[in-house]
Amino acid sequence: MLSRSAMALVTALLMFPQIAETIYSPALIDISAHFSVSAADAAQTLAVYFIGFAIGVLFWGWFSDRRGRRPALLLGLAVYTAGCMLALAAPNFGVLLAARIVAAFGAAIGSVVGQTVLRDAFEGRQLAAIFSFVGMALAISPAIGVYSGGVLAGWWGMYGVFSALALLAATLLLLCAAVMPETRPSRTANQALWPLLLRMMVDTKIRLAVALVAALNIGLFSYYSQGPFLFARLGLDARAFGYSGMALAAGALAGAQGNRLLLRRGAGQQHIFICAGLLLLLASAGVGLLTHSWLFLLPMMGVATAYAMAIPVVLGTALSDYGDCRGSAGALLGLAYYLIIGLGLAIVGWGESLGITLAICAAVSALTGWRYLRHMDDEFS
Repeated sequence: MLSRSAMALVTALLMFPQIAETIYSPALIDISAHFSVSAADAAQTLAVYFIGFAIGVLFWGWFSDRRGRRPALLLGLAVYTAGCMLALAAPNFGVLLAARIVAAFGAAIGSVVGQTVLRDAFEGRQLAAIFSFVGMALAISPAIGVYSGGVLAGWWGMYGVFSALALLAATLLLLCAAVMPETRPSRTANQALWPLLLRMMVDTKIRLAVALVAALNIGLFSYYSQGPFLFARLGLDARAFGYSGMALAAGALAGAQGNRLLLRRGAGQQHIFICAGLLLLLASAGVGLLTHSWLFLLPMMGVATAYAMAIPVVLGTALSDYGDCRGSAGALLGLAYYLIIGLGLAIVGWGESLGITLAICAAVSALTGWRYLRHMDDEFS
């Protein structure tokens, strides 16, 4: 079990990567102008972020299983802070891309070790309930990022954004040093990554989970990479884009709260997942039809709702068969889906079509989700 202060800190750590990415989105237009690069090139800074994040997930999961969760958290947050400082001093766009990779490598600590700490402390339906609660926090974290980024970019441009991120990481580092306990179980297997990778590659449930998480994230985060430029074409500035995050937060909070209430009433996660899939299909179609008007935000809220409902179900069930190596297994799982997310967002950045992206992601989610339902553990029914 975790104390309330430790639980609050773990929740903040899980929110941190999403805030760190989405707070950056409103600064894309300023970055494009500052370094004299195209909108498509500026959007690639989000794609390389996910690739650096994937490498970090692999390393920090492995590191936390061998050295402990607490040392991993402290070192990872220090690396992220260093990446932000490098971005502040970047003399050209190439150095900025390198800084984003370094920062992403450090930011991965929040996702992989935060989830691992929860899996160390909870299991079964209790773990599902905790992930549902955390899902509410994750639902609002992109909105916090986009809104804060809109304000910071509107007043101080990209330098305000990177300064705020460095300060946030340093604050989390100090809190982890003061509050975070070591949760690594004594029975943790010192398993080599290669045999574990082979074991997971032949696990159908893992392959489906990777496809699902990747499709859901590409669908949602394509908004954060394309949104600033879409708003600019509609005659709206970075602060207006920041305010749009509140609409998505409302939709995501509705999904997370609905998820939590259904679990409390004994609903199976299968039923929650089916509802999320149907909503995603309908909302994606709505965005495609309304892309040339600000009204596309209404169905985009539905996309956020579906994301908040589905993600906790997948993350809470995917690694149920890997209790002896949660950190390493979580790292390999994260490596797979974050690499796909990074590549997917790179393609989205060049294609610059939010509607088509969401339609493809919804179709992939529906097909893989239908198969994933058959692999979910009976204990969550």
